[in-house]
Order: sequence, then C-alpha cells, then structure tokens
Amino acid sequence: MSGENRDLRSGTIYQNKGEHPVGLMNHIVAVGDMKVGANGDTLVTHALGSCLGLMVYDPVARVGGLLHAMLPLSKINPQKASENPYMFVDTGVPELFRQLYEIGGQKARMVIKAAGCGQPLGNSEMFKIGERNYTVLKKLLWKNNLLLEAEDVGGVISRTVYFDLSNGQVVISSKGEKREL
Repeated sequence: MSGENRDLRSGTIYQNKGEHPVGLMNHIVAVGDMKVGANGDTLVTHALGSCLGLMVYDPVARVGGLLHAMLPLSKINPQKASENPYMFVDTGVPELFRQLYEIGGQKARMVIKAAGCGQPLGNSEMFKIGERNYTVLKKLLWKNNLLLEAEDVGGVISRTVYFDLSNGQVVISSKGEKREL
C-alpha cells in the first residue's frame, strides 16, 4: 500500500501526491473533534489556547489519536456531550482510548502527551477553562493508572500540533517556532 492511505472510519483510500511532506496524509482535527489513524498519517490541530490537545500513541501497533477538547466537564450540557463527546475532556478522553483499542492499541504501550490548557486572555480569564481542562485530564489519567510522558501546557500562547503516526513524534508550533514535545 505504498503511496496510499486508508481512512480508518470510512475505508476510503487516499493517494499521496507528494503535497504532504510529513506522513502520507494530513488530517485536520477541528475544535471539539478527535481523529485516530495509523502509520503514515499526520494529525494536525490548530489554535490550542485553553483547549486540551491530547495525543496518544501505541508505538508497536503504530496507531494514535488526537483529541481537541474545549471544555472540562460534560455535565454542563449532557445533550451536547451525547451528540459530540469530543467537545468535553471527561467524555472525549475515554472515547479516544476506546477507538484506539478498536484499531489495535493497547493501554500498557500508550505514550500520552498533552498540549494547550492555557490562559489566552491572561490572568483576567474568569473561568480558568485551560486550568480546569488540565485538572480533569490529570484526574482521568490517574484513575486509569496512566501518566503523561510530555506536556506543553499553560501560558498565554496559542499552539499548533503536528502528530506523526509513523513514529509518534509530536511537534508544537507557536509564534513561528517549532519544537518537539
């Protein structure tokens, strides 16, 4: 299957025409969304401010996923959470792991990284959404005996994440600078 990529949900095969320098196919993960993929895919999410960007990778199965969750707790709108669990940290994180297990990922091998959870409006942000997103994530991971391997959280900057599923590499881009997480 060299030069092509299969979308894991639809089964659609995409041809690589050389326009994507990293991986075979770049998949954009919008705000309140999540995508999983396999070796050769690159998952990208933009504008992580107070939102949580969670990257989970199984290096043996070479599968991974990226969640871009907006809010910490689904109890503020259970109907919205049932329609779109990826909008909330408490429903999106379990769904990300569930889908990774479906495509061959195993909990014991998962490498977990986080980005975002900042305060883009500075200390004047009344609701501290980023801080609360991070707290809910840490509680979920702790309850499930999982640890973050790396994180780039907090602050007032916006981040773009590039997650290469051929090797698990996560690159954070912010203010014109790129760095590996």
